[in-house]
Amino acid sequence: MAEAKYIWLNGTIVPWADARVHVYSPAVKYGVGVFEGIRGYFNPRMNEMFVFRLEEHLRRLAYSMRVMRFDDPPGHEVLRGAVLETLRANDFREGVHIRLSVYLDGDGEQGATGPVSTVCLALPRPNSKAVENGVTAGVVSWRRPEDSAMPMRVKAHANYHNGRLATLEAKANGHGAAIILSSHGKVAEGPGMCLFLIRDGQAITPSVTSDILESITRDAVIRLLRDELGVPVAERDVDRTELYAADEAFFAGTAWEVTPVTAIDRLVLGDGKPGAITRRLQDLFFAIAHGDSNAHAAWRTALSASARAAA
Repeated sequence: MAEAKYIWLNGTIVPWADARVHVYSPAVKYGVGVFEGIRGYFNPRMNEMFVFRLEEHLRRLAYSMRVMRFDDPPGHEVLRGAVLETLRANDFREGVHIRLSVYLDGDGEQGATGPVSTVCLALPRPNSKAVENGVTAGVVSWRRPEDSAMPMRVKAHANYHNGRLATLEAKANGHGAAIILSSHGKVAEGPGMCLFLIRDGQAITPSVTSDILESITRDAVIRLLRDELGVPVAERDVDRTELYAADEAFFAGTAWEVTPVTAIDRLVLGDGKPGAITRRLQDLFFAIAHGDSNAHAAWRTALSASARAAA
């Protein structure tokens, strides 16, 4: 795995190898922590790193900490600074994936609510072949927990055990990615990404009450489809068999960006290649994320501008 030079840990930039958590901490014993995955897009023409929708990610992280009832959680400006300081310390000249985590340290038991520690790291993330070529997907037997059991809209470490099991099953069955159903048997999402279908010129995606994460990328995609591309979007329940009627499909999320889905349960969608609407969306999404488009400038936090403002 690629490494960065430095990690931000509890307010200090430390060498990668020196970032440690005790084996008896609630974070290790019980997976007690919340996090945000955030993208940084480097534009070589502008010599600028843009962080995509940083403010929205920080607001969602604050919500997750609230639901988890963490004592004395770090504030917005501390977390914002952690992201920007990590990027500046490592001086990346390529796209990165940022992981900002808040977890329970110390030696507490399952009901502990402190002490709270914070870590931010970033790693180079090269362009994905799946984004260009697409990926096959399969519906798995594992179900998304319902909100009253383990709320998926809270971005908690422990929630991702469900996605890991789904991914392992999908891979074992020869699929490139998993599609998970909700506890009610409706389509929910992928292990770490939401799902969109294109059918008869309309985009369809499960609603936020379908036991899914309230994805920031999902929100961006819905707005781009409706406002920029003129594609109507329906947010509603989706049956499993409706997946097979799709002309196109794609996953969307911080890690997956906009990734075409070319087949579901070994049934080819369209001509088996990324669809036209998906391609148009990708072009627009990446132009905005990299700063090559002036649209939605508020979605981008420029690293150099942030450094000047802090000086």
